[in-house]
Amino acid sequence: MSVAERGPAVARTVSLPVPARRPSPSPAKAVVVIAPLSLTIALGLWGIRRKNTMWGDESVTYQLAHRDLSQIWLTAQHVDLVHALYYAVMHEIFGLFGGGLLTLRLPSVLAMSMAASGVGLLALRLAGPRAGLLAGLVFPLLPQVQKYAQEGRSYAMVCALVTWATYALVVSVPHRTWWRWAVYGSTMLLACLLHEFAVLALVAHGVALVVSRVPRPVLSAWSVTAAGVVAGLLPLAICSAGQSGQVSWIGGPVRLRYFLVVAVVGVACARASLGVRGPVRLSVLAVPILVLPGFLLLIASLVKPLFVDRYVLYSNIGIALLLGAWMDDFHRRQRSSRNAWIAAVAVLAALVPPSLSLRTPQSRSNDVTAIGATVRKEGRPGDGLLYLSGQHRILTAANPEDTRFLTDLALAQDPVSSNTLAGVELPAQDIAARMLEFDRIVAVRTAGAYSPTNPQEEAKTNTLRRHFHEYGTTHVNGARVTVYVRDHDPSPRADPGSSSPGESGGVMR
Repeated sequence: MSVAERGPAVARTVSLPVPARRPSPSPAKAVVVIAPLSLTIALGLWGIRRKNTMWGDESVTYQLAHRDLSQIWLTAQHVDLVHALYYAVMHEIFGLFGGGLLTLRLPSVLAMSMAASGVGLLALRLAGPRAGLLAGLVFPLLPQVQKYAQEGRSYAMVCALVTWATYALVVSVPHRTWWRWAVYGSTMLLACLLHEFAVLALVAHGVALVVSRVPRPVLSAWSVTAAGVVAGLLPLAICSAGQSGQVSWIGGPVRLRYFLVVAVVGVACARASLGVRGPVRLSVLAVPILVLPGFLLLIASLVKPLFVDRYVLYSNIGIALLLGAWMDDFHRRQRSSRNAWIAAVAVLAALVPPSLSLRTPQSRSNDVTAIGATVRKEGRPGDGLLYLSGQHRILTAANPEDTRFLTDLALAQDPVSSNTLAGVELPAQDIAARMLEFDRIVAVRTAGAYSPTNPQEEAKTNTLRRHFHEYGTTHVNGARVTVYVRDHDPSPRADPGSSSPGESGGVMR
């Protein structure tokens, strides 16, 4: 046979391995990215206004993001330093798109949609296309993810950054190029600067690498990168430690039901024979992300209560990865897909009630829109207005029209000019004296028990008790609005108190 005759045969022999070298078809990758992103956006837009209501933490974002960047920075010196970067980001977004309710929440919707795509890509890389699609679709269905995708707070952004940092980590392990580690480190640092507890995901990443027994150069690269992230976070952590009083509200029983349920389900899924691709197994990565951040917060809570599920919202990445890989494994083991379809329909049906509930005003711990509307309804022009305690002034600050015709009896300096969240209050004796100048006072307090904690608060409660009687109370979501009417005793006297003004700066985060 001549050389010319043999040429085509050789060409055919060389071309055969080329398709086998393609790791995953690009159409599958596109579906894994687009389908979760689309589902998350659809769920995020569904009922995003919650009947045009807003809750306290969102109200803080709304108020601070409308201040100048210099004012945000000055306020952060007193309170909420841990959220200063997020407020600055939202300030710029408000400047571009307007400061309405949709603008407040849409960044969280978009961030969570990016997180869903990242989860899908993670599972695709670690367990295959079908696992990637399933994990990406499971993620936006999780109740916690649905909830915080529609809130004007930093948690969805943090979740997205941790997701993509995790993806960058998985990609960096086999390639070992410095710029990939730089991308991983910078993404993790940005997540930590948005919320300090994102650093707990760094611990989960380290545990996953150790358990996976990656080569020593990889561990060294991660250690250097992690040290850089911690060093970058350290100034913020040190400065914000002085504002630790902001988390004093976390006392009481720890709500662990969601965390325990997803942890048990996730560990159970990890016991299955999940797909394995690359040096880091899916279960070895997902279980630490799911369990470790919450567990470490619980350990820290033995010293000071710190556990709040939204602080480790990104742990949902772990349960989505595990559920997606488990469903993929279950599908492969079943000769008929009938059982898989029945299970999927049952799960979707079970998710309908909580999904509907999350889109109601009652799904949050308070409703500042309803509180402000109640104050406007119960108050008359010229009435006095009193907050018990002063830090709850934020509950009516979102809409100044609600309190426009009322006189804030305790306020010495408003929140904006004082660079605080709730303003600076008068000395106790001045508050009592001003209260006695009014025949009607509208008092706002949270729904729980109220205990005076400083002279100003004691002056308020003592003056109300001695010189006023309760005319009527309206209960709204998260608060009580009470109208007090003056008892005209013959010789009213102001209650004594401290002469130094106090700042009302705390906030529930």
